[in-house]
Amino acid sequence: MSSKESVAELIKFSKELGPITAFVNAAGVSPSQASIETILKVDLYGTAMLIEEIGKVIEPNGVGVTISSQSGHRMPALGEEKDRLLATTPVEELLSLDFLQPENISNTLHAYQLAKRCNVKRVMAEAVKWGTKKARINSISPGIIVTPLALDEFNGPRGNFYKEMFAKCPAGRPGTADEVADLAQLIMDPRSSFITGSDFLIDGGATASYFYGPLQPKA
Repeated sequence: MSSKESVAELIKFSKELGPITAFVNAAGVSPSQASIETILKVDLYGTAMLIEEIGKVIEPNGVGVTISSQSGHRMPALGEEKDRLLATTPVEELLSLDFLQPENISNTLHAYQLAKRCNVKRVMAEAVKWGTKKARINSISPGIIVTPLALDEFNGPRGNFYKEMFAKCPAGRPGTADEVADLAQLIMDPRSSFITGSDFLIDGGATASYFYGPLQPKA
C-alpha cells in the first residue's frame, strides 16, 4: 500500500488482464494494529498515492471506491486550510505537513482519524481529476464491521469503547462486510452515474449517537 513501486506493479499486472474499469481499495491498518508512523504511511499516504495512480489509468466511464471510516467523522473539524492541504498537497509531500508529524499526533487513534479524514478529502479532489475522463470515485466510511481488523480492535486497548459503540448505536449491532459491499455495488452501478466525490457513512447510526445520543463523550 505504501510502496509506489508495488502499486506500479499492481497496475501493470492489471492492465495485462484488460482495461481498468473498476477499482476498490479496502486495505489499511487500524489503531490497535500499528504505530502512528505506519498508520500515516499506509492509511493516509498509501491511499492518496493509490487513488492518484489508479486515476491516471482508469478507463472512461470507470468507477472507484475507497474504504475510509466513521472514525474520520468523529474527529473535530480541522478547518478549511488543513482540509485543503489534505486534499491537494502533492502526494509525496503529504507526510511532511506540520500537523501530520508524529510529535503533533496524540496517539494511534488520532493518527487513524487524520488518515481517514484525509481519505475523504483526497477522494473529493481526485473526483475532479477523474471527471476529466468521465470516471467517478467515491468513499465509504463504515462503522464497526465484523472483520479480522475489528476483532483486533475488540481485543485491543479500546475494545470496550467499540463494543459499547455498536451496543448503543440505533442499529444495536455491528455491521457485516456484505452490507458494505452492497453499498459499494450500488454506488459503482451505472444507475449512480451522478454520484462522485462523495463519502457514504454506513455505521448503524453510531456517529449520530456519538454527537446526539448515548455515545456522547462525557464532559
